[in-house]
Amino acid sequence: MDVNIPKGLGEEGMKEERDTARACAEVNTPGVHYIDHERPLSNTMAAYVQQVLISTGKDDWTSRIEEDEEAGELVRGLRRLLGKGGALADPYNNIMLSHCSFSPSPVPTQKFKTASAYILPSFHYLPSIPLTPPSIEEFTRAFLLPPTLHLAHKGLLASQRLAFVQQPELQCSCLGSRSASDILILICGHRGRDKRCGVMGPLLRDEFERRLSSIGVFEVLKDAPPAETPPCIPAAKLGVRVGLISHVGGHKFAGNVIIYIPPSLTANDLAGKGIWYGRVEPRHVEGIIEETIVKGRVIGELFRGGIDKESQILRM
Repeated sequence: MDVNIPKGLGEEGMKEERDTARACAEVNTPGVHYIDHERPLSNTMAAYVQQVLISTGKDDWTSRIEEDEEAGELVRGLRRLLGKGGALADPYNNIMLSHCSFSPSPVPTQKFKTASAYILPSFHYLPSIPLTPPSIEEFTRAFLLPPTLHLAHKGLLASQRLAFVQQPELQCSCLGSRSASDILILICGHRGRDKRCGVMGPLLRDEFERRLSSIGVFEVLKDAPPAETPPCIPAAKLGVRVGLISHVGGHKFAGNVIIYIPPSLTANDLAGKGIWYGRVEPRHVEGIIEETIVKGRVIGELFRGGIDKESQILRM
């Protein structure tokens, strides 16, 4: 659905224009960086089946996130298993690995280091994944392998096929694992990889947080989720987390925004889905909140692609 999103008015609208102009001037240096306003956005999203969103508490990362000495440990472990030549590698099970600026959950002192991560669009949150090879493999088998194999694998023996499918019975052994119920707004801000998203990302995060905070039904959450599953108490407001994430492809379409609407928001037609937008500017933020987050509508002029809870790719 195409939506005409008007710019702001008055001094507030003028400030948006000035901020956007500064950002565009910085990322449109001739011969170095530019925003592609010519190529159609539809179908420019990279296909994937799950996105592992690792909370680092940082706003930027090394160009290759696995090279981050501390925050990259889970990425390195997963790529050893799922990457080319890995013991659980499957070309039909493309797992996107991303770092994000969300703070990891505080956990009691443990023998091993841990990481916190969201898995989307299955909407799981794991506050404490031990960063040991056996634990990372258990996490992978519990959450990241496909429930069924692609037909291309039909020539494998039954015992071989079992080794490559998900084992959901292992999920209960992952401490604090639970459903993710917050709306997630993820904005590429990976300046260590490309200046365009590095400039636009923080600007868009600030604008999303400002706009959401002014609407009574939303609560912008900044504290890390607790390590233990919180009591099930109906919230007075809808929780929203806005964060920067590492490279997702398409820097030339900055700003790049992914919105995940949790399945629990059953009144929203996009519940359980992830919607990718490109060429987002601060002037679009108010309309994205109103149309996509509140009304459950896709904005056609910004749409790069999407994914549903069954990992089916959404196209216009």
